[in-house]
Amino acid sequence: MPKIAADGKNLTVLNLFSTDSAEKQDSLLAAMREIVDAAAYDGWRSSTVHSGQTKFGTANFIQWRSTEDLEARYAGEEFKHRTLPLFGEITTAIRLLQNEIVYAQQKSGDESTEIGPARDDYTAIDLYGVMEKGQDDLIDALGVSQEWLKDVPGYRSHTVLRGLRGRGIEGKWVVVYSQWDSKEAYDAFHDLPAEERTVERQKTDARVDALAVWRDSNTYRVVHTRSAAG
Repeated sequence: MPKIAADGKNLTVLNLFSTDSAEKQDSLLAAMREIVDAAAYDGWRSSTVHSGQTKFGTANFIQWRSTEDLEARYAGEEFKHRTLPLFGEITTAIRLLQNEIVYAQQKSGDESTEIGPARDDYTAIDLYGVMEKGQDDLIDALGVSQEWLKDVPGYRSHTVLRGLRGRGIEGKWVVVYSQWDSKEAYDAFHDLPAEERTVERQKTDARVDALAVWRDSNTYRVVHTRSAAG
């Protein structure tokens, strides 16, 4: 199973696809599986495919050796003339996000987070738009300032990613990739009324509200993964 950590070893690409029906989501997943299973690109390290739960859509969490390797993939004829047109037919939005992992926290205390279909994680991916001058502060608010999450029932891990470059998105962003025991645990945390939240959480929420200029999120189940040999 791929592991993710704030060790600076990989360029992390998060490809987010939105669609408008269960049938199109199934088509997206099938196409993504085919691409992942055939992947042999120079510098490609792993891909992990996620199936949307709250909203129709998919996510692909991809690790690359470098930006140069990724851009070589984007410049290829297959990507330009087959992959993008195919996804364009069955999606309502495409975001191809290049990121660096800047913070990782696990309830277990492990140094890295495993992702893969062999686990039973209920996964949330939260995307926050931010002004460039506020990106570092938002990373702090969403990362180290949320150590209190370790005490939340059902919480497993969260990873904060700094947005670097992207297609289908404007400005700067921060991503939070979090894992939970179950949908019920995530919903209990997410839907808790503001007045019932801890003081620490209320302070964090206020910081995030002051910094984020827009938000988007979905929840997922991991359905497929593959890593490069060696």
